[in-house]
Amino acid sequence: MQRLRAIFHLGVKELRSLRRDPVMIGLIVWAFSLAIYTAANGVPQDLRNASVAVVDQDRSQLSTRIRQALLPPQFKPPVLIDFDEIDAGMDSGRYTFVLVFPPRFEADVLAGNRPSLLLEIDATASMQAGIGRAYITRIVAQEIAGYLNIDGGAPPVDLTVRIDFNPNLESAWFTSVMTLIQNVTMLSIVLTGAAFIREREHGTIEHLLVMPLTPMQIMLAKVWASGLVILIAVAVSLWVVIERLLAVEVAGSVPLFLAGTALYLLFSTSLGIFLATLARSMPQFGLLFILVALPMNMLSGGNTPIESQPETLQTLMQAVPSAHYVAFAQAILYRGAGFEAVWPQFAATLGIAGLFFAFAAARFRRSIAAMG
Repeated sequence: MQRLRAIFHLGVKELRSLRRDPVMIGLIVWAFSLAIYTAANGVPQDLRNASVAVVDQDRSQLSTRIRQALLPPQFKPPVLIDFDEIDAGMDSGRYTFVLVFPPRFEADVLAGNRPSLLLEIDATASMQAGIGRAYITRIVAQEIAGYLNIDGGAPPVDLTVRIDFNPNLESAWFTSVMTLIQNVTMLSIVLTGAAFIREREHGTIEHLLVMPLTPMQIMLAKVWASGLVILIAVAVSLWVVIERLLAVEVAGSVPLFLAGTALYLLFSTSLGIFLATLARSMPQFGLLFILVALPMNMLSGGNTPIESQPETLQTLMQAVPSAHYVAFAQAILYRGAGFEAVWPQFAATLGIAGLFFAFAAARFRRSIAAMG
């Protein structure tokens, strides 16, 4: 009981030290509020208000039907231009897409001659260009199929599409949650690592060494205090920013997600302390952070699916808790999974985090002994 009381009071000391650090508090507030909001709304990954021009040399019912199918919010109302206006409009950036219908387009479609359409794309807006090309191609195909069906041609397959978990394909739903998860990793590492380095630079770590405290108690105090701050920030951000401001529908249990986050914080806070024992100053810690945390975030499945990575990386990332954290966070928050579905990821996170905590504790003990 005496040891637990010492760990508790040391953790309270860490919280008081954080309260006197306005820069770190500002970083935490920004990372779990404005950073998530701007990531979700600042750089949308879906198509919005793309400018389209149409050169209609056919002036038929079919070409008009396709033009009218280019609707907001993906596209602005199409502008009818002449063929010789294409270059000037594309060069000035007025149009991202220009769709050209050749003469006798409808007649050739009805005759089964498979006429060609010209789609000019301004690829300087690379994200809109790639997504918009797919949109326009699909719209043209759908409208031609519908037009032929009106005239008596029946499609061979009736395809019914149902979109689950994100029916409107809003990129903000994915970006906001993934930014929250990535910020959990980054802030927990920075918070614990900076706390240890700050104590070492200010000489307060020597004061702890002359007290009847063990290195394990000092490390546990930093872990629980930093983890508690991040866990509260996650809960508030999830409720205020993601669910209220961004109107993202959280399908699963928030307490279950927070419980998994607490397991993951055991690993990330231990990683912050481990990196701090390797660094001699905050600049060195920053360099180590870039080399470790950023690749870990990029490869954990938050940016691209694990399945799309090379097999060697897929196998390697199974030993990193961040990959399991992203997997069960997506399952819980997006798909409404319960504990019976995510317990393997929970178990893997806890097992790897426990092993790394023991490894980091051994390194921390050696570092403390060298300072004494």
